[in-house]
Amino acid sequence: MLFALAATVVCVYLWRQPLQPPQQNAPLRLTQATFNDLPGWAADDETAALASFIRGCAMLAARAPQAAMGGKGYAGMAADWLPVCAAAKGEARGFFERHFTPYRISAGDNRSGLFTGYYEPQIAASHTRHDAYQTPVYGLPPDLIRVDLSQFSPRFEGEHVSGRLEGQKLVPYASRAEIDAHGIGNAKILFWCDDPVALFFLQIQGSGRVRFAEGGSERIGYAGENGKPYTAIGRVLIAEGALARENVSLASIRAWLKHNPVRAQAVMEADQSFIFFEEKPVGDAALGNQGTLGAALTPRASLAIDPRIHALGAPYYVDAAPVRGLLIGQDTGGAIRGAVRGDIFFGFGDEAEVEAGNMKADGTMFVLLPNALAAKLGKQKDFP
Repeated sequence: MLFALAATVVCVYLWRQPLQPPQQNAPLRLTQATFNDLPGWAADDETAALASFIRGCAMLAARAPQAAMGGKGYAGMAADWLPVCAAAKGEARGFFERHFTPYRISAGDNRSGLFTGYYEPQIAASHTRHDAYQTPVYGLPPDLIRVDLSQFSPRFEGEHVSGRLEGQKLVPYASRAEIDAHGIGNAKILFWCDDPVALFFLQIQGSGRVRFAEGGSERIGYAGENGKPYTAIGRVLIAEGALARENVSLASIRAWLKHNPVRAQAVMEADQSFIFFEEKPVGDAALGNQGTLGAALTPRASLAIDPRIHALGAPYYVDAAPVRGLLIGQDTGGAIRGAVRGDIFFGFGDEAEVEAGNMKADGTMFVLLPNALAAKLGKQKDFP
């Protein structure tokens, strides 16, 4: 998406994208701060963030020690994080204060950015096609090819293209409208959904849960996408005069699609992007699906960031009302672009959906770097 996407994609850009500020093109600037400079730090409970950090550390430990942490390079290599990962225990706030140094993140003189939210939705489905269960949920087609562009040049870090081979040429894959009209003959149908609108929202989020008519449930995660451009249908509905800009939200878009079934498919097909899934066990129901880092996402303690700039696995302190606290960079998203830009994971269920749907706020962001890295970085540094 959700999609600089390595393991799963999580996107909540159905209505967010047209409302976000332009991409920040100014150089990344890190300015050393103190924990007293983090608004509300002394009152925050960072227990969930510590647990989230520890889960991310398991992913970092599996990397080669010299593997780069990614982004602009300010977070060093995996080896730079192993000592703090080994020390990750005890009282959470004290652990972070002892082992890390905070840096304010800005893009040139711009210290504020946009913060949105996403959640884990649920759909109803059946393993057989019958009655209302008529919408196929596809697994990854065998002819879909994903190309990681960073393998060709570091300037394409976090970027990829998807398509299929036609002779010796990589050509675009079918669009959402083409898939709706003709299906995908070589892709496995995992199961059948009873609500195309609910499935569309799940595709926007990039992962979720399935409740089966036959009994039981499971998670489904991002397996790939068709490589077509994403279009926020909130923008489409505004352009058509169907919704007023100030009224665009997850709830208002969902309601419009439900009440306008004749137009709903065409509006959804304005978004050419299409997501393919893979089935997974539910596992720990209190946690979310795996993010791009590979760790299970933690409600209100996991953050989607721009991997071209920032490092997956690092802690980020966000001050963006109503969210103020420490979150771990564990996911990415196709519309998450910029130095001061984040998408906050709110978890599973109706309450999480409401919180994610209402989350759109200006805010500031800090990164916490291990003290040894901070000593090398100094008081302030710009990254082109």
